Amino acid sequence: MKTLILSDIHGNLPALEAVLEQEKAYDSCFFLGDVVDYGPFPKECIAFLRKEMDVGVIGNHDNALAFDVDCGCRADFKRFSEETRSWHKSLVNEEEKKFLRSLPSLYHSSIDGKSVLLAHATPQGNLFRYVKEDEVEGAVGGLSMQVVLLGHTHVQFKKQVGATLVVNPGSVGLARDGGGACYAMIREGELTLHRIQYDVERTIVALDKAPISKESKEGLTKVLRGEWKG
Repeated sequence: MKTLILSDIHGNLPALEAVLEQEKAYDSCFFLGDVVDYGPFPKECIAFLRKEMDVGVIGNHDNALAFDVDCGCRADFKRFSEETRSWHKSLVNEEEKKFLRSLPSLYHSSIDGKSVLLAHATPQGNLFRYVKEDEVEGAVGGLSMQVVLLGHTHVQFKKQVGATLVVNPGSVGLARDGGGACYAMIREGELTLHRIQYDVERTIVALDKAPISKESKEGLTKVLRGEWKG
């Protein structure tokens, strides 16, 4: 049994394609939210999820685009988010928005006989709080799940808290901890974290054509190249 775990794709098709090239065969695909905002290929990434995702949850950026509300993201990324979301709204059709609205905030599942909770930001279903690795004990206290899968921070980690394994696969499309396309894989009960290189310049070239400000293009380019400090 092979389960591919993806989070925070953020419209970055070259990064997603690199992951799929690396992991050509898998039995199921779990998604932890945020397919839109920031990147230049939202429609293509949504199309992949609609076709290939087995289970998934909504992210704060998906929620913002689908329901026309604020994304509640960190302040230094807010301008990037608002400008690219305004652009994405002109690209994404009503069926694609309906798909995003259909995603739950939490999803209970199982892998290889282990109970698994999928969430975007917190195990309680909050879409906006950032749970860092050193904060997970407080976040999962009282939970009986054997595996908790979280996204949102764009920073990879794997930490055992009592009987619960807490995992953030990192961001496929906009890693904030050194670049690359990040994801996780569960094979025969063993969970591993992965980071691979991809054609980031292809993403940057496409982003440069977007109807957003020069400042947002430059900021997102730094993140994509792993140069962002913050």
